[in-house]
Amino acid sequence: MQQVIPARVRHVPGVRADVACAVTAAVLVAAAFAVPQIRGRQWSEHLYAAAAPIFGIWEPHIGWGTGPAILIAVLVVLTGPELARRLPWRPMLLLTWVGSVAWIFSLAMIDGWQVGFAGRLARHEEYVYEAGRVTDVGAMLRGFSGRILDFQPDSWATHVSGHPAGALLTFVLMDRIGLRGGAWAAWLVVLAGAGAAVAVAVTLRALGAEDRARAAMPYLILAPAAVWLGVSADALFAGVTAWAVALLAIATRRGPGWAGIALASGLLFGYGLFLNYGLTLMVIPAAAVLCARGMRAALPAVAALIGVALVVAAFTAAGFWWLDGYHLVVQRYYQGIASERPYSYWIWGNLAATVCSVGLAAAAALHRVVRGVLPGVGVPASEISVRGRAWRAWLRWQSGVDPAALLAAAGVLAIVAADLSGLSKAETERIWLPFDMWVLAGTALLPVRQARIWLTLQAVAALSLNHLLMTNW
Repeated sequence: MQQVIPARVRHVPGVRADVACAVTAAVLVAAAFAVPQIRGRQWSEHLYAAAAPIFGIWEPHIGWGTGPAILIAVLVVLTGPELARRLPWRPMLLLTWVGSVAWIFSLAMIDGWQVGFAGRLARHEEYVYEAGRVTDVGAMLRGFSGRILDFQPDSWATHVSGHPAGALLTFVLMDRIGLRGGAWAAWLVVLAGAGAAVAVAVTLRALGAEDRARAAMPYLILAPAAVWLGVSADALFAGVTAWAVALLAIATRRGPGWAGIALASGLLFGYGLFLNYGLTLMVIPAAAVLCARGMRAALPAVAALIGVALVVAAFTAAGFWWLDGYHLVVQRYYQGIASERPYSYWIWGNLAATVCSVGLAAAAALHRVVRGVLPGVGVPASEISVRGRAWRAWLRWQSGVDPAALLAAAGVLAIVAADLSGLSKAETERIWLPFDMWVLAGTALLPVRQARIWLTLQAVAALSLNHLLMTNW
């Protein structure tokens, strides 16, 4: 049954507030790019990002993907909103996934097949390189933590050491079944990353907001995050955890097979824990789903926790203890350039990089997100006074909250928590992709009549970033 959004949630300040939020975000990005230039070379060298706040270098260029990327952007801008409204649900999901894959791949091909696609995940410091060197999977898992710290003869490569054993294990298994090399790894992350867009829409529909899911579809396709969804293992992490949330949302409807679906959700959440230590913060989007469903979510939550426990138990039995790995990774983090990168810049520079990833449309919707999560904002005092006890206030909130706003707020909260941790200085345009996908749900709140304008800005941002910069990821 589709959720009815109360009038006070639907009727919110419009275009001026949207523009104000977008301009504020644009100023943040401009400042983040300008400060390193103003402070001078000696200071900016310690950022270890030549195009700070983006990890890459300034190198204007065009490539084989330029034409197709522009064509895809034009098609989505002109036809995306209408198709999202009119197509049957399943064909629309398929079209979203195909469109997202095409957009991600075309952006990657602006840099070329080897530099922009197949070669990114096959470099010395990446997973494919180390996967080819693993001869004994059991020994790899048992000895994984012992090779995390740097300055040892057998230390793991940078990105392998910075993640739990599950990340490397994924690429080792691909290697074992014959899918070797950077091209296969790149296709894995592209297909998974594009799947995250579909998972966000599925989650919204499961929470009774199919109209919001349809409104968000074009924005999910044209997200500037696509610049990094095709070249980073973080796209895989985003896809896995997005579907974990989506399955949890489906399970809370308590339809046929809900227990198995909830268990599958927990298995994906558990797998996510062993892909990236920071994905513990995915508990926030999961909690948002549970809050939206209320008491009906209690049993699915228990089943999901069982799934998480099974994955943790399996890795522990295989010889890798997550907490040992986490504490060693923190030490490894400060053995490298993170100890020199100034937190005073990156605490807000990270947010500017995130704006580059989610786009100005997502930023424009932030005031709508706040009002959608706090449906009592603007309600007369006389109406508030009748709420009485806390549980009545809770039920009132639950019935009035907008699912798109709730998921977007969860993504923002996860990003803020990651930022304040101090363990993400730079490269957050890719590291926070699993959280960015949920922030993009907020674009569903933007007015339909301005959709083409905001979609154009999203496309221009992605095309500009990919053509002006040679990103490291």
